[in-house]
Amino acid sequence: MSPSPSASVEIDCRPLASFDSTSLDAVRRAFAVVEPIHTQQAWRAVPEPEFAPAFVRTGWRDEDLYVFAELIDADVCTTATADNQRFWEMGDTFEMFLRPDAQSAYVEFHVAPGNLQLQLRFPDGDWLSRTAPELAFSGALLPPGRFVSQAWVDRTLPGWCVLAKIPNQSVCDEPVPLDGTNWAFSFSRYDCTRGADAPVISSTSPHTLPRFHRQQEWGRLRFQS
Repeated sequence: MSPSPSASVEIDCRPLASFDSTSLDAVRRAFAVVEPIHTQQAWRAVPEPEFAPAFVRTGWRDEDLYVFAELIDADVCTTATADNQRFWEMGDTFEMFLRPDAQSAYVEFHVAPGNLQLQLRFPDGDWLSRTAPELAFSGALLPPGRFVSQAWVDRTLPGWCVLAKIPNQSVCDEPVPLDGTNWAFSFSRYDCTRGADAPVISSTSPHTLPRFHRQQEWGRLRFQS
């Protein structure tokens, strides 16, 4: 039996007070008032036995989007050694898809354990389908430095945490003040376990197929003061 589709997630993204982004405790305090959204496997009737959730919170300040994710994970691992590698083939990774309503282009930003970053940009939602697979990764790749992140292994979860600070100008073709704007979004993860045959994937979006680029199922991020 196919799972019943659920409604896409809508978030009111509110301003954050200043906080120490290098301290996990300070980050948790800053986001404590924000209701989390969680990853799911909506394309399945029931989650895989190995599924572990992630909890994601958002906020903004000074034209920057902040994303804070807490990822339950019994085996935090990756073989990635540098930025802009194919993280999803190498171990754990947390993924952020973002597209302002005013444009067709969207970005896909990853953070892997060790605070490694992958940065991709796609001209529109159909670009992947009309691009040869062997050219897609290199054609979408962006130079490093599009966003700032921190990553921590937190054995009390157990798992790991990610904080990403994403400037407006790294996502928008023509940046405008965030307040009052809307973005499509999706947060996803690859949860790998050493020795397992395949990663466990999940998303905050109610995807009816395990394809994270399906924008019709992404959520909506509403920037409000």
